Amino acid sequence: MYMPEDNFMPRLKTTAAPMTIHRTLQEKRLERGVTLKMTLINDSKQVYYMYIPRAACKISSVFVTVHGVKRMAKEQIDAFIPFAEQYGITMIAPLFLKNRFPDYQRLGLAGKGRRADLVFEEILDEVAMLTGINTKTMYSFGFSGGGQFVHRYAMTRPERVKRMVLAAPGWYTFPDMDRKYPYGIARSGGMRGVSMEANKFLNIPASVLVGEKDNIRDRQLRKGKRIDRQQGRNRIERGEAWIKAMQKSCHSHGHRTQYKFQILANSHHSFLNCMNNGGMGGIVFDFLLGTHS
Repeated sequence: MYMPEDNFMPRLKTTAAPMTIHRTLQEKRLERGVTLKMTLINDSKQVYYMYIPRAACKISSVFVTVHGVKRMAKEQIDAFIPFAEQYGITMIAPLFLKNRFPDYQRLGLAGKGRRADLVFEEILDEVAMLTGINTKTMYSFGFSGGGQFVHRYAMTRPERVKRMVLAAPGWYTFPDMDRKYPYGIARSGGMRGVSMEANKFLNIPASVLVGEKDNIRDRQLRKGKRIDRQQGRNRIERGEAWIKAMQKSCHSHGHRTQYKFQILANSHHSFLNCMNNGGMGGIVFDFLLGTHS
């Protein structure tokens, strides 16, 4: 059984004075069994939520849940609490505010908000420092825009993601070297220092979940001839197309990674609806932490 260390581990890169860091850490009392609203030591405007299970942690890595454009970070982490307790895993939910991260779904292209992936890693480093839990690897889930963030982050930092579940993203980055990011994985000038190597990210097992009623071309869905032709006209078609593209690319690279597409019964484009009507919580954790993992 994995037990997080009581004393913090000074792995966070910071410019703050040591005594200030120590005092701040002492003030951050990490109570078990409650959703904790946290702010980064180096950035008091950056909020994230954390949940540490009541019993000792059984799993050394963390479960990360990323919100959609409604920014329901706390609602998502609260909904997964029974599963965190069942599996004994610490949860993290970053909050990407619209005024700071208008383009977090694409990790934050140049000129369109802060780089969400870099701030996300600051959060992971701070949680590791506060708890002693290993955040170098994670099990990831994202709903809608959060699903976009999760799979794009996995493509850029595949060594950090063990398995991932994407719930109803509006569109995807395909494993296509002939298309520039974010439509494909060819290098884009807007993401300096980022490269996507298919041979690495194709090792990450992935599942896509979409509600059976989530086939509406609503105003939040990216539209246009190019994307419709590449990916499909709605979230169901696009999820199926992405899974098939990943399977094909995986096979061509000689991998045998698990990819899965699943329809959630009686569910539309709503996180809580998918949890309550579609049984999404159990499906997510079974894929991420079931006996196959």
